[in-house]
Order: sequence, then structure tokens, then C-alpha cells
Amino acid sequence: MRRILAFLILSAAFVALAWWVAAIPGHLDLTIGGVSIETSAPVGVTLGGVALLVTYLLLRLLVILVTLPRRWRRWRAARRRLGGERAVTRALVALAANAEMPARRQAERARKLLGDTPQTLLIAAEASRLAGDDKGAAAAYEALAKDTESAFLGLRGLFRQAAARGDWQEAMRLARRAEVHAPGKTWLVAERAEAALRAGDWDAALALAGPDLPRVQLATAAALANPDPDLARNLAKRAWKQDPGFAPAAVAYAKALRASGRDARAAAVLRRSWSAAPHPDIAEAALDGIAEPMARLRAATALIRDRAEDAESHLLMARLSHEAGLAGEARRHVEAAHAKGMDERRLWLLAAKIGDAGEALRRAAIASDPAWICGQCGTSLTAWQPVCPHCHAVGRIAWRTRGKGPAALHGEPAKALPAG
Repeated sequence: MRRILAFLILSAAFVALAWWVAAIPGHLDLTIGGVSIETSAPVGVTLGGVALLVTYLLLRLLVILVTLPRRWRRWRAARRRLGGERAVTRALVALAANAEMPARRQAERARKLLGDTPQTLLIAAEASRLAGDDKGAAAAYEALAKDTESAFLGLRGLFRQAAARGDWQEAMRLARRAEVHAPGKTWLVAERAEAALRAGDWDAALALAGPDLPRVQLATAAALANPDPDLARNLAKRAWKQDPGFAPAAVAYAKALRASGRDARAAAVLRRSWSAAPHPDIAEAALDGIAEPMARLRAATALIRDRAEDAESHLLMARLSHEAGLAGEARRHVEAAHAKGMDERRLWLLAAKIGDAGEALRRAAIASDPAWICGQCGTSLTAWQPVCPHCHAVGRIAWRTRGKGPAALHGEPAKALPAG
């Protein structure tokens, strides 16, 4: 109804305008060169309107012809953009479906249509990585890393590649570069900590350690690896104060103190650690440099005075008494250690040297000794390490007897790094 009404109004207005033009009085004379035109005023007005309309149409046609190349370029760019966006979507779908060839094909098409934008470069890198083309992925990640806004994406991709091939030094370098572009990111801190652990950069690992990483073990490892004696001593002191019963920390701190000429303080540290948790490594550190058997026995007596009745203390005194030729004392300490519940191979092998070899060797054959064993995978090591070389668990290596509870377990978290 509204359209009909509007049509009727416009028609009436047109008729009124035509009527008004037809009613205009007078005539029009126009001379151009040798041509003379004479007509009535209504016809002249009508011809003038037609001339204006034709002129307008000609100008519009001229504008269209002049702007046609630009319009054509815009149309083609819009078509390319639309095709590129479709290729990006299809590539993302292929990546999500782990379809290698379609992902690469659509990624290449997206780069061809849209150029090397951060989006197309990232998709191309991921498609190459999915297809096992590490060089192609690295090239795309490198291109991403050159752009300030997308640098973090490129560096993260390169980091993942370095970590996959086990190049942890390169991974740490890339993580430090990524930190500049995205400081404090949770993922980045965790990845930097993992890279530091894998590379053996214990100082960096300690600085990046979160609540799930064992600071005592990391500080001990950093102390053992640090070439600066003062820094090494401070790190060892820090670890020892947090857990005096952790034998590697006690030994590292005592050695650092001796290196600085503080022998009395080193002896006091080892005595306190023995009191907290007796351990053969602490005894070895306390007796280091003492060759004469009786002097070693006296030093051991001073070491164990606060835990003289511990089975480990009796075993130590039995071994040193045997070395000093005190067979009776050695036998007494062996019996005391057994009475305290010790049933280990090292005890029975020592007993075989002292007395009834047959019975002692029979017991030794079925007994086992404590060792540094990973609580994650069960790997047995000859010396303590902060990270298991087999399963990469952090802080899970403890002094224990296989198949039994830990003999001396301090600060063992459940954190484990993924293999590879």
C-alpha cells in the first residue's frame, strides 16, 4: 500500500512539473556559429534538461573508464583475500585432523594468496612440522621471529624444535630471547626451567624453580657446578641450611668450607648432618685426608657422638676398628649394627672379614645395600644426581635400599620432566 501511494505521489509530481514546464511562456533563440535554433520555452527547457542528463552520463562513463584499473585491482585483491581466508580455515581444519598433505597444500595456497603474514607463516610452520619437514618449519619460524609482533610465536616454535632434538643449550638461548618479547609468561618460565635442567644449568634452574621443583637439590647441584668458590659456598650453605640431613648438600658445603680454610666449621657441619641423617658420604667427607687408622677412628668417634647408637654409626666404627686392627671392637660394632635392624650386604661382607665367613657370606648373598635410586623409574646410580639420567625425574634420586622404604629421603617431589 505504501509503495502504491508513493508511486501515485511521484506520478502526480511529475505531471505537475510537466504541466508547469508546458505553461512557461515565451520562446528560445540559440545561435551557434552558423546554426540558429528557435523554439518555444517549454521545448528549450526540456532540451536543456536532456543535455544536462547526457553530460552527466558521459562524465560518469568517463570516471568509470578512468577508475576501471583500480577497481579491477581491488576486485582481484578481494577475491584473493577471500580465497586466502578460506585456505587458512581449511589448513586449520587439516591441522586439527592431523592431515599432513591437505594442511601443507592449503598452507601454501594461503601464503600464495595472502603473502607471508604471521597467520600464514604460523600455519605453514605447523603444517611442515606435522609433515616432518623440520627445515621448512624452521624457515617459517625464523620468518616469524623477525617480526616484532609475531617474534614470540617464531621463537617458541624454534624452542620446541631445539627441545625435540635435545639441543638444550640452543633451547635456553631461544627461551631467553622469547622472554624479551613476553616477559613473565607461565609457559615460558616452565619451559626455561626445563631447558635449564636438561642443559645442566643449575643456577638458571634454581632461579626459575617453582614450588614443584626441589630447591635443596638444585642449590646443591649449582654449588657443585659453580666455578666461583664464594658462590659455590653460598649455594651449598643455602641447601644445607634448608635440609641438614641431605648428605650431598652437607658434603658440598663442607668441601667449600675446607677450600676457604675453615676446617673446624666444616667438621661441625658434617657432625650436624650426621646427627640429622647418618650417611656413608658424610663419613667419607669427614675422614677425607686422614690416612692413619687410629686418627681416622678418633675422627669418626667425634663425628658420630650425637648418633653413636645408630646402625650406620656402628657400621662405620666396625669398619674403622677393623682397619685399625681392633678385631674385638669391630665384632662388637657389627653385632650392635645388626641388633639395630641392619641387614645389608656391606655389613655381612665386613663380618666375613672379621669372624664366621661362611654364615656371613650366606647372609651377604641374599642381602642388598642402599644406593642412590630414582624413585620414579628405579634406576640405581653410583653417585647422587639432581636429575635422573634415565627418566629425567627431578629430585627423585634418594638413598634407599631397593624394594624397601627410603633409608634417607629428603625433599623428594613428584615433579618429572617429559622424556626427550
